[in-house]
Amino acid sequence: MDADEPHNGERQPGERQPGERQPGEPCVVLCDLDGVVWLAHHPIAGSVAAIAGLRAAGHRVLFVTNNSGDTIAVQEAALAGIGIPAVGDVLTSAMAAALLVQPGERVLVCGGDGVRQAVTSRGATVVTVDDAGSTADVVVDVVVDVVVDVVVVGFHRTFDYAGLTRAARAVWHGARLIGTNDDATYPTPRGPIPGGGAILAAVQTASGVPAVVAGKPHAPMAQLVRSVIGEAAAIAAVMVGDRASTDGLFARTLGCAYAHVNSGVTPAGTPVSPVPDLIADDLAAVAAVVLGGWRPDRSPTAHS
Repeated sequence: MDADEPHNGERQPGERQPGERQPGEPCVVLCDLDGVVWLAHHPIAGSVAAIAGLRAAGHRVLFVTNNSGDTIAVQEAALAGIGIPAVGDVLTSAMAAALLVQPGERVLVCGGDGVRQAVTSRGATVVTVDDAGSTADVVVDVVVDVVVDVVVVGFHRTFDYAGLTRAARAVWHGARLIGTNDDATYPTPRGPIPGGGAILAAVQTASGVPAVVAGKPHAPMAQLVRSVIGEAAAIAAVMVGDRASTDGLFARTLGCAYAHVNSGVTPAGTPVSPVPDLIADDLAAVAAVVLGGWRPDRSPTAHS
């Protein structure tokens, strides 16, 4: 077909659809961290070797996490500490949330250092709102004495009533409310603990305003991934996660395959939706299938 001839909509010989890849051809593997690579920074058996094997075979591995509390450097160092080089390969919900903030805006952060870093990298200003105290009978005097354009809420371990009051009052005064993610729980070796979504729920309830959520499975995180690897690679990618309601739906947002693992928050045998393209015990089992030339056909396949 001549380069100037209009395409008639039929596939031409040798032509690929966007994101299509051949069996065994390298792709991008998008890995959730908590419940897939590690549990509270303790590596899950076989995950480190699996990532090394995928990379050695030419597959790119990126870590797409809803953990917004830690800075990128801290997360990269933690991965390096278990033997996984990750400089430039970590994408967080804090980074996705920052895409919703405009340079020059004033942002009240109800979250961790990762959110502060992402917001300032965006060119916005993190503002401090003073409070009058921390006891129940004094904290009601918390005031918002500076202009706040945006409140960004993420996981942090110092959340308290004063922080809730600051965030809610900023929203009452007109600030937009953004959540880094809405995961209700966070997996640890001792079982789940309340996650960033639980903190966000408190702020939404107190303020009476629904948040725009940035992390998986929502569009801002998909935008972040596409900005790094491109549209075609995103469609051809494999998303590996332990929570179908987050990672599986995120795969559908990207238009890529979803490999579900039983090493995190979802017990083996639990029905999950959306239906995964692949079900495996852990990341090592997923890597073995990918290295074996698996090409998703969107029909669910179980592997143990």
